[in-house]
Amino acid sequence: MDCKVKACVSSAVYRDLKEIVLSGAGWEKLKDKTVLITGAGGFIGSYLVMSMMLRNDEFINDNIKIIALVRNREKTEKKLGKLSKRSDLDFCVQDVVNPVEASGADYIIHGASQASNIQFETDPVGTINANLLGTANILEFAKKHNTVSTLIVSSLKVYGAVRSGKEKISEDDIGYIDFTSYKNCYATGKRAAETLAASYNKEYGMSVKIARPSYIYGASSLDDDRVWAQFIANVVKGEDILLKSNGAAYRSFCYVSDTVTALLYILLKGDNAVPYNISYKKSDVTIRGFAKAACEAFPERQIKLSFLNSEDEKEPEPFFSPLSPTPEILDNQRVLSLGWCPKVDLTEGIRRSVEILEHN
Repeated sequence: MDCKVKACVSSAVYRDLKEIVLSGAGWEKLKDKTVLITGAGGFIGSYLVMSMMLRNDEFINDNIKIIALVRNREKTEKKLGKLSKRSDLDFCVQDVVNPVEASGADYIIHGASQASNIQFETDPVGTINANLLGTANILEFAKKHNTVSTLIVSSLKVYGAVRSGKEKISEDDIGYIDFTSYKNCYATGKRAAETLAASYNKEYGMSVKIARPSYIYGASSLDDDRVWAQFIANVVKGEDILLKSNGAAYRSFCYVSDTVTALLYILLKGDNAVPYNISYKKSDVTIRGFAKAACEAFPERQIKLSFLNSEDEKEPEPFFSPLSPTPEILDNQRVLSLGWCPKVDLTEGIRRSVEILEHN
């Protein structure tokens, strides 16, 4: 008998998954359908897999079949634990840069990608190939199997350096990217992936959706090199937070469960070849602000924020100027119009992340 999700995850993860499952994303469309998730062993992918399993648990007639496309089955099985043995889950073990070998799928969520700065430096070819060749392979697979709809998970990095004179970046904005630099392997690959999505929609009439998440945060891992993950790890370890810059970069963040819910809304309710920003205004914050929120989320731990350069602490919080580059703050009105309603603000998201990591 299959292990139930509630019995196999912490109460904090179950709370996240429950919010996803009970959202009005259009779950009824997935009834008796097969969903292929690429990057299923990753941060977002594993949440997608578990939420569909929980949907099967809570709504026994849904009968969603999940195909998890992963490069490393053992790593994914370790992450999912007993859930990896469930009868509603199949594995497709391969690199997405190769033609997809699964038997077919009604819906696809293409989230496989290399999103770490370390990978950009050490494997720029693999990074751009996952975004470019991987997307081409997924769309060819979808065409061959008459897939109902495919979601391409893009990124806010497609915008590049925007100077729009506005306070936020909308889906119609576009900025400068030096496409001759290997450092832009990720951003340029994501731009090309979106063009491929639009091309398959135009030429073959396929249903292809595009999501542009902001900075996604949650209980990643204690050795994640992303700055927000380091702050959360500091809290878990009981360490003071040290900023090595003035922390003035202003960014949109969105908690993992809200992001996953938004992806489902876009897949099941969004328009074809139309990009949707994913962000939550209650989590628009500077890097310094994120660090402060991490300290203040657990006042009893008395975690302090300090600066490597004392002069940085004196820097004021940034303020908007039409003459300055547009900050990485995403306008989310388009996805809100689908009915998506984010639930987890920054402080609550940090608390949940710490609770999950400490349980693990």
